[in-house]
Amino acid sequence: MARTPEETRPGRMPALARLPVFFALTGKRVVLAGGSNAAAWKAELMLAAGARLEVYAEEFSDEMQAVAADTRDAAITLINRAWMPDDLDGAALAIGAFEDEQGAAAFAKAAHDTGVPVNVIDKPAFCDFSFGAIVNRSPLVIGISTDGAAPVFAQAIRAKLEALLPTGFTAWAGAASRWRDKVKASGLSFAGRRKFWQVFTAHAMTNAEHAPSDADFERFVAEVKGLGAAVESGTVTLVGAGPGDPELLTLRAVRALQSADVILFDDLVSRGVLDFARREARKLLVGKTGFGPSCKQEDINVLMVSLAKQGKRVVRLKGGDPLIFGRAGEELDACEANGIKAEIVPGISAAQGAAASLGLSLTDRKHSRRLQYITGHAQNGQLPSDIDWRALADPVTTTAIYMPVRTLASLVAHAQANGLDPRTPAVAIARATRPDQQVVRSAIADLPARLAEAQLPGPVLVMLGATVGDLAARANGPAQRAAV
Repeated sequence: MARTPEETRPGRMPALARLPVFFALTGKRVVLAGGSNAAAWKAELMLAAGARLEVYAEEFSDEMQAVAADTRDAAITLINRAWMPDDLDGAALAIGAFEDEQGAAAFAKAAHDTGVPVNVIDKPAFCDFSFGAIVNRSPLVIGISTDGAAPVFAQAIRAKLEALLPTGFTAWAGAASRWRDKVKASGLSFAGRRKFWQVFTAHAMTNAEHAPSDADFERFVAEVKGLGAAVESGTVTLVGAGPGDPELLTLRAVRALQSADVILFDDLVSRGVLDFARREARKLLVGKTGFGPSCKQEDINVLMVSLAKQGKRVVRLKGGDPLIFGRAGEELDACEANGIKAEIVPGISAAQGAAASLGLSLTDRKHSRRLQYITGHAQNGQLPSDIDWRALADPVTTTAIYMPVRTLASLVAHAQANGLDPRTPAVAIARATRPDQQVVRSAIADLPARLAEAQLPGPVLVMLGATVGDLAARANGPAQRAAV
């Protein structure tokens, strides 16, 4: 049955406990009521953000006085009296440190009366905004909030991000800010400027500790100009989505998804994978299903090429690895014939993902010294006529059979007639690595009947060989999601 590409709209944004926003406070007046140590930390944050800070308190802690003494300019003023409502007029933010609920409530009301966003430290009921944990690679700044539910958890996440993000990102983010006007004045077209920032980002990610210089800027511009007219063309990237679990995406796959203008994806791609995509990207389902509604490969090729010719960054997203029964060759040929630059981002194959989820080694020095992938149906949907039956019957080979359901009974019959031991251990895995993964285990001779009885949802993969026999000893092990 013919099928036309179907656009998938992104789901609505899930509910947010807090809206993450970033205040521009340079040169703006902020009022802080309270002189405690907790207030001193908020004073440090405000000064780091460039605010002109007025602190009202009848007493100032040693920490607050140290903050004021360490400040190199006159950005902080300590005012030795209690705050008054008029003090809030014209302020950008109001921050209060109060031990009692009555004082907190009065401060919050005064702020609301003057239209000033307010935060009362450790009293969320009186807060319009919260601070959260901060990862500082300014001008790259990351804020983390748990809506006050788990501050320790937020701090742990901050520590993890601190370890992941090189301190050198500070210099690269600063360079991006300095170079933005230079890029606009460089004579590059819109597509060229976008390419510049792609080159910039790729270099920053791999050379974070190298301080950016004007020589880098000139080199990036020269690289983009060196592409000539090609920079105005779009690109196609064939991306392996892995077997289903979105956490098995490679970093390179995530970067491709987050920079795409259009994503053409198959039915086998789990929707969790699409959550990593750039939200603004168009997402078109161009799936092909066995004996069901399918987009013709020729139509997919035409769509992919036409979008790239419009200057779009196209990601062709395929389940598993695009180079394993993914018809990648036909799509690469279409791109080459039309002068479209194409890249490949490999993914974890379905066989690898299934084996990992089962705790199954695909090779073993004692039992399996060879691994082979075959497909269960040919271009006409029938059992392929050119299967190497002797290789399939080899007792020291592990075989992974893709798209096996319709032809498995015929395949097993032919294999047994050509020497395959009917007692060879086998396993069928449906929706491998996903939460609803299902597994059927049996000898290969019995598997077609067991599979027909189980009616597993697709996609299904069959693996057979001596190493599969080890699964019987782990039938109730932690790696098993569901077994039939």
